[in-house]
This record gives sequence, C-alpha cells and structure tokens, in this order.
Amino acid sequence: QVQLVESGGGVVQPGGSLRLSCTASGNFFIFYDMSWYRQLPGKQRDLVATITKEHTRTYSDSVKDRFTISRDNGKNTVYLRMNSLEPEDTAIYFCSARITTLNPVRTCDYWGQGTQVSVAS
Repeated sequence: QVQLVESGGGVVQPGGSLRLSCTASGNFFIFYDMSWYRQLPGKQRDLVATITKEHTRTYSDSVKDRFTISRDNGKNTVYLRMNSLEPEDTAIYFCSARITTLNPVRTCDYWGQGTQVSVAS
C-alpha cells in the first residue's frame, strides 16, 4: 500500500551538486521521521540525515554543512540537497520514512529502492 520512490541521482563531477527527492504514496498515513541513508561500495548502509515532522534536522558528520535535508509535508516528499560533492559520496542513496497507516493503525518503517549517485571526473 505504501511506496517510496527516489529520484535525482546521477553522475556529477567533484564539487558539483545534486538534489535527491523521495515521494511516499498511499492512502491514509501519518508521516513521522523521514531519513536519507547511503550505502557506499562494499560497506554497510549508514544514516546520512533525518528530518522530523516538525522539520528538526540532524546530519552525519561526514555530510554536515554540505548536505541539506528538507521536506514538503503536503507532497509527502523529502529532499536531500547535496553540495560540494566528493568522490567519497559515491553511493546508493535510500530514503526511509516512519509512517502510521490508519486502516488499520500500524506504524512501520518503509524504504525506497535507492538511487545511484556517482561522483567522478
């Protein structure tokens, strides 16, 4: 019933920028925290940034001051603006959202399928 779809990935040169989007679709939901994770080649999936329903933001140290997470509650969409990209940012980026469905009432974490970001010259 709930789907999260990421978009905006691609290939960019070092120092460039990208904006990722993730939109959740469904019927009756309450959206809590929305997050971006990334999985670097050969490594585990790590948290990048989180934004609460009230727009409180947290970032990992590796992206702080370079990435900006935001959300549009009306569109059920979370964004990740990535500036000053480095080769070390190359990864598959996943969005995740904690959502309460209303019929029945249940809170679960949902995941998108991921979008590839490659930073190279």
